[in-house]
Amino acid sequence: MIIDHLLKKQNMTKYRLAVDAGIPHTTLGDICSGKTKLEKCSAETIYKLSKVLGVTMELLTEDGIRTTERERTFEHGLPDYLQHDLDAYKEGLNNKSPILDCLWGELYGSINLAEISEGVITPEHADYLRQKYL
Repeated sequence: MIIDHLLKKQNMTKYRLAVDAGIPHTTLGDICSGKTKLEKCSAETIYKLSKVLGVTMELLTEDGIRTTERERTFEHGLPDYLQHDLDAYKEGLNNKSPILDCLWGELYGSINLAEISEGVITPEHADYLRQKYL
């Protein structure tokens, strides 16, 4: 989690962060344990944490928002190797990478009829991925 990483980087304890930010220690514990999603916290809590950690509010919530968005799409629950290929392809799209065709070939190779017939992914997953990224 981003907060744990930032705490290690700044050599700060969760208790010190909670005190300096003026939020309950239990609230921070719930966020760090995953019981409470950071992106579901109030803007005030995120602001206080980001101010003490010296980062933007966006940085703190970015990963959680991306995860939530992914869970709402057909991409959620894909096998790890297929998710890896899809993430690499999307990264290539974002960077306009010259290796985009190679990545698409790898992704497309992962979505084949054998996987569909074995039930690893549904035909709807395959159609969705082909339409979105082809």
